[in-house]
Amino acid sequence: MKKITLSIVAVLAFGFANAQEVKFGVKGGINLSTFTGDVENVSSKVGFQVGGFAEIKLTEKFSIQPELLYSLQGAKIDQSEEGYRYESTEKFSYLNIPVMAKYYVAEKFSLEAGPQIGFLLSAKSDFTETDDFFGTTSGDEDVKDSYKSIDFGVNFGAGYDFTENLSAGIRYNLGLSNIADFEEGDNTKIKNSVFSLSVGYKF
Repeated sequence: MKKITLSIVAVLAFGFANAQEVKFGVKGGINLSTFTGDVENVSSKVGFQVGGFAEIKLTEKFSIQPELLYSLQGAKIDQSEEGYRYESTEKFSYLNIPVMAKYYVAEKFSLEAGPQIGFLLSAKSDFTETDDFFGTTSGDEDVKDSYKSIDFGVNFGAGYDFTENLSAGIRYNLGLSNIADFEEGDNTKIKNSVFSLSVGYKF
């Protein structure tokens, strides 16, 4: 983690030192998130993200864009068998810090890619369990202790500038690290997977 953090700091320091122009802005949008890995019967849930960014322009076509985003993620789980059903919505909130390299392939259209580190702020499971013998139980359980506090991933996306100030973007976050932190000896691997559609405004 220290090496990754130092690398990000070094990239940002280089960017600011060599910047032709720096623009700050805010952005927000919709997430469509799920889990991948050793999980079954999962589907996507809708969340959102909101935060700020700085676009550090190094050349006419190339920029570095660090961001700070509050992101609601997670997944839906539906496990059913004869006489039993378990449904839950896993609600995770992260503070994500992506650092994107942006290349303008046209005047207003850009492609982007870059690493992301995320810090887990909360994790809750809103569940309903139905058993033909025991009946139905439901609740909202805090499951943060069952998941790792730090997540690493990589982002790929594209953006379009409608004006000098207003832009829109689409992005996919591919989780690289196992976020599961269950009982000792449990080798379950779970990773985040998030599509996002956002709108940004540069000041």
